[in-house]
Amino acid sequence: MTRCCSSSQHPVLILTTPVSDLFMVGKVYAHRLKNLNINTTGDLLHHYPFRWEDYRLVSPIIKLQPGEIVTVGATIVSFDNIFSRGGKRIQKMIVADSSGQIQVIFFNQIYLKKVLKPGLGISLSGKVDFFSKRLSLISPEYEIIKKSYLIHTGRLVPVYPETLGVSSKWLRSRIAPLLIQLLPKIPDWLPLKVKKYNHLIDLASALKAIHFPKTPEEAQMAKKRLAFDELFLMALQTQIRKLSWSKNKITKAFVVDKRKVEEFIKHLPFSLTGDQQKGVSEILSDLSRDFPMNRLLQGDVGSGKTVVAAIASYVSYLNGSQAALMAPTEILALQHYQTFKELLTPLGVKIGLATGSKNNLTMKQFNNETIDIFIGTHALLYGKVNFQKLGLVIIDEQHRFGVEQRAKLSKMGKNPHTLVMTATPIPRTIALTLYGDLDISLITQMPAGRRKIKTWVVPSEKRQAAYTWIRKQVKGLNSQAFIVCPLIEPSEIESMKDIKAVKGEFTKLAKEIFPDLALGLLHGRLKTGEKEKIISKFRNQKLDILVATPVVEVGIDIPRATIILIEGADRFGLASLHQLRGRVGRREREGFCLLFASATGRAYQRLKLMEKSQNGFWLSEMDLKLRGPGEVYGTSQHGFFRLKIADWSDTALVDQTSRAAKTIIPNLDQFPLLKAKLKTYTIKAIEPN
Repeated sequence: MTRCCSSSQHPVLILTTPVSDLFMVGKVYAHRLKNLNINTTGDLLHHYPFRWEDYRLVSPIIKLQPGEIVTVGATIVSFDNIFSRGGKRIQKMIVADSSGQIQVIFFNQIYLKKVLKPGLGISLSGKVDFFSKRLSLISPEYEIIKKSYLIHTGRLVPVYPETLGVSSKWLRSRIAPLLIQLLPKIPDWLPLKVKKYNHLIDLASALKAIHFPKTPEEAQMAKKRLAFDELFLMALQTQIRKLSWSKNKITKAFVVDKRKVEEFIKHLPFSLTGDQQKGVSEILSDLSRDFPMNRLLQGDVGSGKTVVAAIASYVSYLNGSQAALMAPTEILALQHYQTFKELLTPLGVKIGLATGSKNNLTMKQFNNETIDIFIGTHALLYGKVNFQKLGLVIIDEQHRFGVEQRAKLSKMGKNPHTLVMTATPIPRTIALTLYGDLDISLITQMPAGRRKIKTWVVPSEKRQAAYTWIRKQVKGLNSQAFIVCPLIEPSEIESMKDIKAVKGEFTKLAKEIFPDLALGLLHGRLKTGEKEKIISKFRNQKLDILVATPVVEVGIDIPRATIILIEGADRFGLASLHQLRGRVGRREREGFCLLFASATGRAYQRLKLMEKSQNGFWLSEMDLKLRGPGEVYGTSQHGFFRLKIADWSDTALVDQTSRAAKTIIPNLDQFPLLKAKLKTYTIKAIEPN
């Protein structure tokens, strides 16, 4: 086994030692490892395999059968580099044990002749097959037998997430010696009573077994312990933040003038649903206390979260405090600005706007305390906004902001009340762990008159018929349509070439499919002014069809838009598809959603769930089970924590860790190792929301 250099050449290894200090790693490999979020030896130890190749069947050569996956221990008899008629470079090796000989074939690995020399003992693991009508091992895993144990062959062999220039074999060769050197030094920070009650193995055993298990059962025991650790630490943080939020912070308790609030609600152009009324009641109750509200308002697209936020902002105004609403995009911020102006300006409330392009329009007024409610993007954080009396912070689609950004806005006031909102359906298990420190209000009812959106998965042979139907709807019924494509430019990646790129698709649609209709193009790379101009034209019915990227997922409300066609629908999570279809069928008009995809099998059946349900929460739960959180939410939505080894769909483990955290929190000081672990784990400058 590879050993680390002596202490005179390298520092004594600890978990925080940079990987660049490891023997046979250096700066080049350290740079590559950053792509895998590996910076220290601790990160390397916690880089877990996602599967194991089973090479435990060891067989004498004479008993090998075609199709078997086996391990052979043998001696190299000969090694030759040869060229095939097609010009391929083939490496042919003959190995032998006491029972016979077998041919071993590699491709395009000329350098192996310098490594695999006749007379060496070698272990080979792989599939037995025929090559040139001769029984062979083709491209097997191999290792020269220098030690009493094996790491690449003859066992359950770990396969890791890789990056360019870093293979699983390379990772195994670096992790194996680390286990020997570091495991004796790693303290097990999980309290003994938690381990015993939850039937968990110790940390050193888990780390050894996750990388090099002897049996599948051992690997599963290791996975359970490490998955428990991951969720348990998150649950502990959640409980600590909740305790700190309620105990250590005092804020201004708002006086709720029920008569004025009821009068405001009475004059709304619509009636509140039961869920909206309940949400308003919960929020007003929070605002009347002298410690800050910390609430998540979760509801489907179009369920009426904005009006609930407006009522909370009105109460803030009545108490002489300022409110700030931060949205992730200028489109959404402008929409909120218009809604708040319509609802609150008649009552004397002054509304201000701060976005990247509008940043200076009302800033002077705001600093003179003439603005009661300020609505904006992250420009609220980095402009020269002087919040004199900030009493309420509202963050929309909060997971689209980093934790540092959310914390910064909250700290601009003296412990302001905080309301975070999302239209992204969050499965219960994720909400329990990530947002367990927030009180949660759910809006599951849709406003009266909102009709179900008819949804169809459209096979490729019906594409032209779908286009004809869209034209008929747009022309005959004075409707408008969205056409959503996943990418801006065509991809050079072979597997992505079938995805419709929005620029190319726009040109094709405008010239060939709908030359008689007015089309517009919208995507994230357009400047703000261009976006606003296009959306304004679409809203004023100067455009019939808006071809766009998923930038329309949040914040575009077009009353006459009744159709949304989504290209490459199988590339989206069900939660995203559900949010996209929420763009149509508003203002009591019937909406239609067409899902274009080349999906088959399970992927096709997953999309068919969109036809069956209008419930975003149910769809998100189903997608979590079918695809996992990384696929459901996508890597661009950084607010959703990506787990290394735990699984959000493992509801039993999520509940288990949540219960365990609640038993530990009151007595955390009794567990110094756990407390120290939490300090290294906690994100700095984080607010509970």
